[in-house]
Amino acid sequence: MRLTEQQIQAIRALAVQLAGNQARVWLFGSRLDDTARGGDCDLMLELSEPVDNPALLAAEFSAKVSRLMHGRKVDVLLSAPNLMHLPIHDIAFKEGRLL
Repeated sequence: MRLTEQQIQAIRALAVQLAGNQARVWLFGSRLDDTARGGDCDLMLELSEPVDNPALLAAEFSAKVSRLMHGRKVDVLLSAPNLMHLPIHDIAFKEGRLL
């Protein structure tokens, strides 16, 4: 996984700050490959409660993580009880790693 322990801790802290104590963050995609270089950071924010404004939450989380990672592009996928479950969610849960 191409994230430092400091980055992981900061990402988890941001998730709790923005989405509450029950929020969990999954890393999936190219950042899991230690042999790769570059690339964006694909994160899934898993929520146990419905989210009122998913677009705002995803955008805010993405922007804050991007700043943390010195401007690296960050894609955020949300998983919550009131949001549609898509095939990308299955990929994130199956291939991703819980931070």
